[in-house]
Amino acid sequence: MIAMLLAGGQGSRLGVLTAKVAKPAVAFGGKYRIIDFPLSNCINSGIDTVGVLTQYQPLRLNTHIGIGIPWDLDRNVGGVTVLPPYEQSGKTEWYTGTANAIYQNLAYMESYNPDYVLILSGDHIYKMDYEVMLEYHKSHHADVSIAVMPVPMQEASRFGIVVTDDKGHITEFQEKPEHPKSNLASMGIYIFNWSVLKESLMTLSEQPNCDFGKHVIPYCFGKGENLVAYEYNGYWKDVGTLGSYWEANMELIDIIPEFNLYEEFWKIYTKNDIIPPQYISGDARISRSLIGDGTEIEGEVMNSVIGCGVRIGKGAVVRDSIVMQGSVIGDGAVLDRTILAENVSVGARAVLGVGENVPNRIKPNVYSFGLAVVGENTVIPAGVRIGKNTAVTGLTVLEDYQDGLLASGETLDKAGVVS
Repeated sequence: MIAMLLAGGQGSRLGVLTAKVAKPAVAFGGKYRIIDFPLSNCINSGIDTVGVLTQYQPLRLNTHIGIGIPWDLDRNVGGVTVLPPYEQSGKTEWYTGTANAIYQNLAYMESYNPDYVLILSGDHIYKMDYEVMLEYHKSHHADVSIAVMPVPMQEASRFGIVVTDDKGHITEFQEKPEHPKSNLASMGIYIFNWSVLKESLMTLSEQPNCDFGKHVIPYCFGKGENLVAYEYNGYWKDVGTLGSYWEANMELIDIIPEFNLYEEFWKIYTKNDIIPPQYISGDARISRSLIGDGTEIEGEVMNSVIGCGVRIGKGAVVRDSIVMQGSVIGDGAVLDRTILAENVSVGARAVLGVGENVPNRIKPNVYSFGLAVVGENTVIPAGVRIGKNTAVTGLTVLEDYQDGLLASGETLDKAGVVS
């Protein structure tokens, strides 16, 4: 079995966090990136041939993956291969849908002539043994297996739902149904028999924006192929919104976390830079937090996830926040329910996450959850105050803040990335 990992998504619901980086390359849990989880699942499951399909802002993702050394995927045969869209002699196009992206890489898959192809998304946080799913696929003599997980019935209308018989065979599909007949939601993880996948992709090659959930799966079902549901009951998180991304990070700092990053038998691997250990000053106070390597802390950190190489100055307070690598927080600054992207500079005595919890004026569906979100390489001047449900990005100066305040629900975009 080979794996095809879809990692070209923009992740627009993460707002300024994905303005300059693909969603699978966004930092997570202090030292990881989101794509580390499916890649680690692959090698832990014994899958040593992985094609990673990239498209949107791929530079940091490509640099992170490299030749696959952290995941033991630097192989002479197989290993990890980055697959961007490319110019062809005939019709050339960007990847226009999940299935179209796989279709454009038929030649890659053909070169391995696999028995089975595993289709994965590059932007979920979970641990899964794909080998167990493959055994289930074989034992049911399936043509297609879909990983599903039970969700609360009242939330089922948000998902693609499958209805099964008592043996796990799929009898019906419902795409975000108003009245769901089941609570088994598709996780977007599929195992195909190679011949079935190839035939369906070639048949649907002219379908605009060809997608697995909307086109390929219904096509296989209509043809009478044997489709089965593989039920998964472990931890799985779609970190597609700022709220779910913040929650998933905060769950890591529980005394007994639901999702344990440090299990010996199922390690999560990542690219580790060579950096010094943490420095915690005698005046610093830290409680219930993850602290990355190379971080210097002289202030107070509570219930937070701090990336590598961060500096937190004297008297600074970081509470219920995520601070990504390379950021600097000045003396006396306060962060409350704030997400700082990489290499942000927060001036002394600046206060983030204050005021009323009012909706964001430009993108209320993105910048919500009471969070203040700051894009990468942003500079925030000393002494300013920034409210909740806000987005700040770019090289900002004191004059950009009316009376030194960016009110709750406002957006300050000096980088030209928030439309």
